[in-house]
Amino acid sequence: MGIDLPVIWAMIIAFGLMMYVVMDGFDLGIGILFPFIRDRGDRDTMVNTVAPVWDGNETWLVLGGAALMASFPLAYSVLLSALYIPIFLMLAGLIWRGVAFEFRFKAAETHRPFWDRAFALGSYVATFSQGVALGAFINGFKVTGASYDGGSFDWLSPFSVFTGVGLIVAYALLGCTWLIMKTEGELQRRVKALARPVTLLVVAAIVIVSVWTPLSHPAIAARWFSFPNIVVFSPVPVLVIAATWAMLRVLRTETQAAPFVLALVLLFLGYSGLAISLWPNIIPPAISIRDAAGPPESMGFTLVGALFVIPFILGYTAMSYYVFRGKVTAGEGYH
Repeated sequence: MGIDLPVIWAMIIAFGLMMYVVMDGFDLGIGILFPFIRDRGDRDTMVNTVAPVWDGNETWLVLGGAALMASFPLAYSVLLSALYIPIFLMLAGLIWRGVAFEFRFKAAETHRPFWDRAFALGSYVATFSQGVALGAFINGFKVTGASYDGGSFDWLSPFSVFTGVGLIVAYALLGCTWLIMKTEGELQRRVKALARPVTLLVVAAIVIVSVWTPLSHPAIAARWFSFPNIVVFSPVPVLVIAATWAMLRVLRTETQAAPFVLALVLLFLGYSGLAISLWPNIIPPAISIRDAAGPPESMGFTLVGALFVIPFILGYTAMSYYVFRGKVTAGEGYH
């Protein structure tokens, strides 16, 4: 039996995007939380928790985009054409927050508030743009032949705006739980208190999207509620309830890493729901991974490079997080 290259590449892209959401999610969540934490020393501590790893986290976004272009060129051309504006805004937000990240440490005291606001603004813009793109992806695209046939603003809809706001809340939860794990003292107590209502907002967003999606897309509703798919999908809402209950419970204790792990579980459950809804389509509503796949020779050749590069990225990432483990303070850094 030959290697199923489209499935392998779809799994690589899905893995890369999930790694990006996990790693850059709490990174962006730090900036999203800035307006709620006014003390300058606490803000320095928050930034110090991600200072050694933040730029490496975005490697996964580059990997996902490059893998999409190499393995599914049709999907790459259609998605970039359909989502040009939100992708542009996302990149602008990432660049702006990256500049602010560096400049806020070097700026004079009178200019620090400006760069703090810039860091927060870049985080909000980048996250909202990612969420809008996700909502537009779920809604699907008009494709004629091998070309995008929709308008420049088809990505903008009430549903995509809601998913943009929902992703902001989700990243804020990742940021809160990351800070619970990496800080101590008054800052840790403040983000722990903030994590409780944010958790409930995340669950509310999951519920609303879970109701809105099948109501707006009969094909997805048919997939969810047909047998045997309903059996496969039924554990997801149960696990969401269990993870939420566990999260609210551990936030009342002195635990450190458990809230972050549970936040990752909630995000993974939402990610799995998306996969169940759309698989095997890579351009919703009807173009599958096999329809959009590139030539087998091209996919096989680039797979060799991917299997060589990905272990290095994983190794570098693991080493970075291991070296910079431990708690962080504003003045002392890691200890």
